[in-house]
Amino acid sequence: MRKISTLLAVVFSLMIGYSVQAQTDDISPERKQAIDSLALEKVRDLSKYVSIIGNKSTPWSEANRVIDRAEELFMAGAEMGVSSLVGPEVKYYNVRQYFERLMRLNYDRVEIEWFKIEYVSDLQRQPDGTYVGVITIFQKFSAYDKEGGLVYEDTTKKDITVYVKRKETQIGGRIIGFWDVLLGDIRVKETSK
Repeated sequence: MRKISTLLAVVFSLMIGYSVQAQTDDISPERKQAIDSLALEKVRDLSKYVSIIGNKSTPWSEANRVIDRAEELFMAGAEMGVSSLVGPEVKYYNVRQYFERLMRLNYDRVEIEWFKIEYVSDLQRQPDGTYVGVITIFQKFSAYDKEGGLVYEDTTKKDITVYVKRKETQIGGRIIGFWDVLLGDIRVKETSK
């Protein structure tokens, strides 16, 4: 409940300040802080979704429900990179395809942990008024066999592109503007043991 009220407070603060921002089209330091918090919250949510989807004990119907929720975090056409210690090739899949492949991994148990989640590039204004930034995460992937033995493990550094766009919604017959945060491509930077 506290998480929902915090998220609502952030979204509300983004909506309230929109009319002032509409004249300048710049993001104030206070607004930027609220946007950064929302972006990091969405990445943390994605981290939880990845863990749930990759967990072999998650029922199929629940995993599909979580995939639907995870897709809502992304811009249309976003791709996620997959790498392995087996070879240097990085493969990219659309978001749904990535999650469906994650559900079907041929291991008895999978653990996925994200850590060191932080901004590496500040939000930069694009010609169309969208702001773009990059959040870096490290992902530890561990796979186990039926006996509980570790059969594969790696750590991957990934960059997540973040898009901040101005949107509008109608509340009580009044049009309210707000900043929305969506995730873009997740690019593999390096994979190590």
